[in-house]
Amino acid sequence: MFSSERLKGIDVFVCVADSGSFKAAGERLNLTPSAISKAIARLEGRLQLRLFQRTTRSLALTDAGVAFYRTCTGVLADLEEAELALQAQRTELRGKLRIDLPGAFGRTQVLALILGFAGEHPQLQPHVTFSEHVLNPLEAGVDIAVRLGGPDLWPAELGHRRLGSEQYLFCASAEYLARRGTPTCIDDFEQHQCIAYGWADGRVNPWSFASGRPGEIERRLMAASCVVGSGEGLLLAVLAGYGIAHLPSWLVQRELQEGRLVEVLPQLASRGHSINLLWVKSRQGMPKVSAMLEFLAQNLRE
Repeated sequence: MFSSERLKGIDVFVCVADSGSFKAAGERLNLTPSAISKAIARLEGRLQLRLFQRTTRSLALTDAGVAFYRTCTGVLADLEEAELALQAQRTELRGKLRIDLPGAFGRTQVLALILGFAGEHPQLQPHVTFSEHVLNPLEAGVDIAVRLGGPDLWPAELGHRRLGSEQYLFCASAEYLARRGTPTCIDDFEQHQCIAYGWADGRVNPWSFASGRPGEIERRLMAASCVVGSGEGLLLAVLAGYGIAHLPSWLVQRELQEGRLVEVLPQLASRGHSINLLWVKSRQGMPKVSAMLEFLAQNLRE
């Protein structure tokens, strides 16, 4: 096993070799010449080698001293480099950063932000995963997580910031509306092809409607002509002109702007899941974590 005794006196030895005298080394290390001499004597005794050839007027390295000096300066340089690397980790954005995102929202809204931020910090290595369930980042080994919805009270070891909420809209393609007509009230949906979100166990999500009273939402289970278990799949079905779907605004924003989709009954749009930013509190002090948190908080809120 490595003994710390082997490091004792090395810094004094290198300083004496560089300075050329015990007195000069003592001034640099703030030690007396006597203390310097004793440190060198202890080092030579441990090594059982003479490192310096001493005369009354000069001090020179022996052959063994020259070889030992080369080794010691290399070791000290490696130690200095290791310390600088550790200091850099505390101040620079570098190293692996684990981030977990919800599927469709993460792929369409967050991943590009993370990659753009990482592009400005080449030493940062984002490790991005996607999951739909509400996970505890601490248990999953994740530094930062973005979640849609979740509990009102998160575990105490997690930091939590609510960034806003989704907005759910009713959308159809212009081609479908030209063929089937545009709904003018909730009851008109019964005469249309409704595309609903569903689960593998057969459950189907109800649609939510703004009731007209602040904070109140009406939910109805629609007679679906088609059930799709993916937000991105719902979007493809609507774009194909299959019917009307209930979709989050972040998923259809571009299609609405480009005219490929049309919002129907906008007065019935309702608020959806909250958008939450989570992180492990014990890691918040790391520059890579705190910087990414601020970046995501600002850009996802926008």
